[in-house]
Amino acid sequence: AAEPAVPGDEALEARITAWNRWNAAAMVTRGSKYGVGGHIATFASAAWLYETGFNHFFHGKEGDGSGDQLYIQGHASPGIYARAFLDGRLTEQHLDNFRQEAGGNGLPSYPHPRRLPWLWEFPTVSMGLGPLSAIYQARFNRYLTNRGIKDVSSSHVWAFLGDGEMDEPESTAALALASREGLDNLTFVINCNLQRLDGPVRANFKIVQELEAQFRGAGWNVVKSLWGTAWDELFQLDTTGALLRRLRQVPDAQVQTYQTRDAAYIRQDFFGADPALAEMAKLLSDDKIVECFHFSRGGHEARKVYAAYKAALEHKGAPTVILAQTVKGHTLGDGFASKNANHQMKKLTVDEFKAMRDRLDLPIKDSDFVDGQVPYGHPGADSPEVRYLQERRAAL
Repeated sequence: AAEPAVPGDEALEARITAWNRWNAAAMVTRGSKYGVGGHIATFASAAWLYETGFNHFFHGKEGDGSGDQLYIQGHASPGIYARAFLDGRLTEQHLDNFRQEAGGNGLPSYPHPRRLPWLWEFPTVSMGLGPLSAIYQARFNRYLTNRGIKDVSSSHVWAFLGDGEMDEPESTAALALASREGLDNLTFVINCNLQRLDGPVRANFKIVQELEAQFRGAGWNVVKSLWGTAWDELFQLDTTGALLRRLRQVPDAQVQTYQTRDAAYIRQDFFGADPALAEMAKLLSDDKIVECFHFSRGGHEARKVYAAYKAALEHKGAPTVILAQTVKGHTLGDGFASKNANHQMKKLTVDEFKAMRDRLDLPIKDSDFVDGQVPYGHPGADSPEVRYLQERRAAL
């Protein structure tokens, strides 16, 4: 009942997100023939974290206020380029120049204002640079306002980070400073997909609980968006607290295992560990169990993300961290989702792209795949998706 509705067209936002997912994966895959690298799985997990912000929260600098400041997670850059392509600021040629030196027409691997000043405001790679810089930016904004130099009191600093990135010493070095200064103009959004560059962030432990304790201990407000709507029915059935206890017990590596195993395995290993859960499982279909354990995460639903962002902005007196649980490689298919190596996987096959197209319900024809090359997708400059995207940005 406390979860607010998203004040927009959720269906159109889902379509926009689908196009962005497709084009982000396509640009990295197309670039793989040159061996330039890139990352597909990170943005796939974080797409809704960005889309919800762009549509409802991130204020631009063209309006009356001073605008918000965004520190974008470096490995998610293909998704931001895909969104700029959708709204007409980048062309297909730009996307094909990702990570290439192309006479000033290339796209840098990661956010960097020197290389692309009209799109990027802050560099965020090497990892750990973003969170530390964001704290001092929020503190400097407070200084500018308090000293009467410039009123930036309406500016909010958003830092998008990875759970593995939080092991960098710079990531947590200034947490206590942020809370001592009462920087409620700062929000960290940590994409907790439970994976780092080469495997689980905490195989035998739980990174979300670890980060929650760390931030609470440093005096931050903590907002968690962990489980999606499909889990609501399970929590309602959990009259004894057995489900919550079991979720707290299962280490992250086993959560990753559930994301790749069938319902029979999950029934036995997860629900079979407690008699009360075994009884609960009898009320659940195999499809329901797969939906919950494979796909349904708080970071993958606009309504859950919107509620978390709204709560962060309404909290006063301290900075906020949002711990958003996701699946790394979400919507990319069984060959990508939750695979330990997916951070280093640079391309999808044509068949995997066709399955992704069907999964996202995008109007891309088989004939659009010419000579085995995946096409970019665009609904048209005057499409409802592009008009909505541009209207939302104009409103902010």
